[in-house]
Amino acid sequence: MKKSFKIGLLAAAAMLAGNVTADENLAMKSGCLACHKVDVKLVGPAYKDVAAKFADNPDAKKILTDAVIKGSVNAWGPIPMPAKGGRADVSDEDIGKIVDWILTLK
Repeated sequence: MKKSFKIGLLAAAAMLAGNVTADENLAMKSGCLACHKVDVKLVGPAYKDVAAKFADNPDAKKILTDAVIKGSVNAWGPIPMPAKGGRADVSDEDIGKIVDWILTLK
C-alpha cells in the first residue's frame, strides 16, 4: 500500500512539473519573457516578485489576468505594460494559464 501511494505521489509530481514547464513555455511562446524573467527584474517585474506580492490575495488571478489583458500603468514603475503585452494574438485563456503559472512561483 505504501509503495502504490509513493508511486501515485511521484506521478502527480511529474504531471505538475510538466504543467509548470508547459506554462513557462507558453509564456515564452507568447512573448512574455521578452520583458519579464522568473527571478530578476527586466523591463517588468520578476515573476517571483509578482507571485510574492499577490500570495495572500484571493483575487490575484483576476487582478493579474485583467492587468495583462487590458495593460497597466504605474503598477510596477514608470514603464507601462501594453494590453496583452503588445501581442494581440495571445488568447485570454492562455493569459489565464500563464497567470496561474506565475502565481505558483516562490
